[in-house]
Amino acid sequence: MQAQQDRADNAMLRAENETLKTENFRLQASMRNVICPNCGNAAVLGEVSFDEQHLRLENARLKEEVVSKPQSHHLPPFYLAKPTFGRTATHEGVGSSHVRMGAGDTSPEGVGSLRTRAHLERLSCVIARYGHPALQPAPATSAGLLLAPSLDLDMGVYARHFSEQPGMAAACADVMPALAAVRPPQLLGAAVQGMPDVPGQLHFPVGGVFIADQDRALAVDLALTAAAQLSRLCREDGPLWVRGGSDGSELLDMEVFQRTCPWPIDLNHRQQLGGVEMRIEATRDTALVIMNSITLADIFSDVNKWAEMFPSVVYNARAIQVIATGIPGQVNGSLHLMYGEFQFLSPLVPTREAYFFRFCQQNAEEGSWTVVDFPVDGLGDGFQVPFPKYRRRLSGCIIQDMPNGYSKVSWADISEVEDKSAHQIFDPFILNGGAFGAQRWLTVLQRQCERLASLMARNVSDLGVIPSPEARRNMMKLSHRMVRTFCANICFSSTPSWTALSDAPDDTVRISTRKSVDPGQPSGVILCAVSTIWLPCYHEEVFELLTDEQRRSQLDVLSGGNSLQEVAHIANGSHQRNCVSLLRINASSNSSQNVELVLQESSTHPTGGSFVVYANVDVNGIQLAMSGDDPSCIPLLPVGFIMVPAAAPPGFTAAAPNSSGIPAGNGKAPATDSIGCLLTVGLQVLASAVPSAKLNLSSVNAINNHLCNAVHQISAALGCGDGGCGAHPDPAAAAPPNIEEK
Repeated sequence: MQAQQDRADNAMLRAENETLKTENFRLQASMRNVICPNCGNAAVLGEVSFDEQHLRLENARLKEEVVSKPQSHHLPPFYLAKPTFGRTATHEGVGSSHVRMGAGDTSPEGVGSLRTRAHLERLSCVIARYGHPALQPAPATSAGLLLAPSLDLDMGVYARHFSEQPGMAAACADVMPALAAVRPPQLLGAAVQGMPDVPGQLHFPVGGVFIADQDRALAVDLALTAAAQLSRLCREDGPLWVRGGSDGSELLDMEVFQRTCPWPIDLNHRQQLGGVEMRIEATRDTALVIMNSITLADIFSDVNKWAEMFPSVVYNARAIQVIATGIPGQVNGSLHLMYGEFQFLSPLVPTREAYFFRFCQQNAEEGSWTVVDFPVDGLGDGFQVPFPKYRRRLSGCIIQDMPNGYSKVSWADISEVEDKSAHQIFDPFILNGGAFGAQRWLTVLQRQCERLASLMARNVSDLGVIPSPEARRNMMKLSHRMVRTFCANICFSSTPSWTALSDAPDDTVRISTRKSVDPGQPSGVILCAVSTIWLPCYHEEVFELLTDEQRRSQLDVLSGGNSLQEVAHIANGSHQRNCVSLLRINASSNSSQNVELVLQESSTHPTGGSFVVYANVDVNGIQLAMSGDDPSCIPLLPVGFIMVPAAAPPGFTAAAPNSSGIPAGNGKAPATDSIGCLLTVGLQVLASAVPSAKLNLSSVNAINNHLCNAVHQISAALGCGDGGCGAHPDPAAAAPPNIEEK
């Protein structure tokens, strides 16, 4: 029986060797037709001949192994100690074959196949380097970037520069692309880290950035410089920071900053790139958070925990490369290359993408931690940054332990960003740092730390029907997933395109569709509509309206004319309405077998704004969460409201209604510096339970009318008139739209 198995294995490996030899010959033929990608002419490369000689030697040895095929299976202990390798190889025109070689597979064919694969991997890299048109690698996708090769090939051996031959065209001198964009296999494991799966959030840029070994020392030096400069930014006042602006906010004097905190690498050459105007945004703030410095430093050094801590700010994040590990077992001294995409919760504000370094440093004498981000620009010759419209110039925080278990966090943020990239209604808010500045980072951090403290609390008496601490934790996790899903689905990058319903510059309505087949959301075609208006009232007033069950039931567009009753309450903050609630809809159609429930999370901060996010949930799903089972399978389609304090947009007047019925103003025409808030309304409906269904215009009109009515009723309830909308809303649109198409 063992002999038959050995013969079968040998036959399979022999076929694999023949397949690899065929691929080898095809690649060698392509090597003879190398062309320059710049000029299109034949490229004479000095090191090709060396590689050809090496390939001939490899082929001769492989042929001897295939021809001889000795029957003895006894190999030296070196081969027996090899770990198990697994690979699925698919060859053009041949089909698929699966080869596994481990400690028990010691046949010469297995060893030869392994050598051949390594040989072909090397040959493929050499050919791809010279840009042969028939063998150009396909554009990298997010999946391709995350798939690590089964063999740990050392790409460093190919870092040699090819010598230019006499008579070679000048354009061919750049035939080998820079290795800065190559992601070596040992780093692909780190790239898998990132945000947990959220529908609409699986996004990663094509290409990448890689720091070569010779540049690591420079990166560490820059990290120490960045930490020292961040300390000055957070702790020093004038003349570095001066008071200015209509609201008395602090402004960074860039001339003083560049003189007192010079950056070793010149960054000014990108102030105007390709005709794109760039501006500097600089903000700082300080706050107390209910978490110690060591825990916070650990969160900032772990990309998953960091993304979880800032779900409304960090749309996407990845750890790309570990530059320095620091002290073993600690994050002190660690330096990482990271990618981040930062969002504001509106499709009218583009996200900001950047590669940056993150450095963590502990000051044991002060009992503090420094976490600083700084740009990757300027490392290595020909280093190109993939995202020229945004750069994290110097950002981070200093975390100081306090005696009561709290931490004092001082945050500074200096960014360079393309000017005039968002909708005009957000201009004052973004310019003042409200969308991406230090204050927003700190307010989100404060609320999330309160939420985590509530999640870990054990001696909390919740109101309602929650039976156990485990059920309480599950309800909070379910609500957190609901908020993350809502944030991911209404921002700029959540869909390939957002459609405006009119060409008017003040139109803020954006509509998109997406196909959902992922668990955690209803399956089918989902229609999303988002709009933003400015209201001349404080954001707390809007928040109180939307969280008061009695007042909210008067808004037909939100309750369908039914009253709401809170049946479960989980406090997660110091404010009484910072909580997770389970609401019952008291509808006439309810019965003991049919009860409609709403899961809602509400949060407010004096300076950071407020939000209310809710979704209809099934009774069986709530019972599943209450019983302690995993709630990740419960489908949620959240709706929400975002309120942030903001001055009136420029030129704010009583505007005529646009085609969507929702203007940028509300008809009161206050002064430009009036205090008010920006209200963003995000609605989602299941347009069809069939993912392949196509929508018609009536579906879009239905959700647009519903959005318009929501804005009208909220504005009227706050005493802001009709929200500036001169159009008469459709009474039929007061109830949530039922536009499902079969």
